[in-house]
Amino acid sequence: MNAMPRPRPPYLHRETTRHGAVVWYVRKNDGPRIRVKGEYGSPEFWAAYREALEGRAEVQKKASPHTLQWALDKYRASSAWASLSNATRRQRENIFKAVIASAGNERLSDIDKASIIASREKRAATPHAANVYLKAMRSFYAWACGDGAIVETDPTKGVSLLKGKNDDVGFHTWTEEEVARFEARWPIGTRERLAFDLLLYTGLRRGDAVRVGRQHVKDGVIYIKAEKTGEDLFIPILPPFAASIAAAPTGDLAFIVGSDGKPFVKESFGNWFRDVCRAAGCPGAAHGLRKAGATRAAENGATEKELMALFGWTNGKMANLYTKAADRKKLAAAAAERLLNKNPPHPVPGAGMKAENT
Repeated sequence: MNAMPRPRPPYLHRETTRHGAVVWYVRKNDGPRIRVKGEYGSPEFWAAYREALEGRAEVQKKASPHTLQWALDKYRASSAWASLSNATRRQRENIFKAVIASAGNERLSDIDKASIIASREKRAATPHAANVYLKAMRSFYAWACGDGAIVETDPTKGVSLLKGKNDDVGFHTWTEEEVARFEARWPIGTRERLAFDLLLYTGLRRGDAVRVGRQHVKDGVIYIKAEKTGEDLFIPILPPFAASIAAAPTGDLAFIVGSDGKPFVKESFGNWFRDVCRAAGCPGAAHGLRKAGATRAAENGATEKELMALFGWTNGKMANLYTKAADRKKLAAAAAERLLNKNPPHPVPGAGMKAENT
């Protein structure tokens, strides 16, 4: 007998926009419609649902036509917005929420290049946040000037990204000494070690690491669609990771869970794992382990195509960085051997002898 479909939670409604995007909202009887953000079924989604149900969510006022909020609302109901990954939408949703709070009533015609630069400069103390803001606005204005057809000029054109600390190196790549230090502090059987082994031996990003569970495994291989790029990933479960899965507490639908047995969202997981790293005396974080794994694989002879398949990169640019670095390391080691003199000269007769007194 087929199982009966689960009833939808009370007051939760589903709607599909004319662009094909699915929108969820809470509405009690004849009350206001309250949008529920996040991917359906995710912890963020249910948290937003509970806030709306309990009346703790903010009810967004209808925007006046041709204001920034009005335009952003249209953008977030478009197919261009729907085509973005869940992770990108979540990140930009937070940015647009702040933009609407500070400048939502501004008329589009009043926003120029100087306005965008001023907003970037407000965030200049944290260059990464400033650049994420600028990228979000570039994406919005690309749609607004194109398919949206609501503005004629793009005020983000010519506005440059800020150069921040460590831009050239990005996240710290874990060293092998740091890897050993973490393993010594958190043995197999702990949740901390399970998270570490998952990150190191799968190369998954945080957003995928918190989602992956037994339902993604078949015949010893993980199959999951990358949250960020949409690429299909096929990752064999290596022995160290398999040992951690067998020994550590896991969840029903996610290998990594909190102390309460519930899955993490990627932001809270990143914060938790950073604290775990500090407790082990390691300066690295989750993304740095992904870089350490890519470095290991490249130094062990992985090709660019192999790295792209494992790490879900859609072009060879990132993979080339690792293979190039590995090649340079090997070439430098080989060249260093050539610094040694293989054919020392024969000693000169009489060299080093004291002259006799005459």
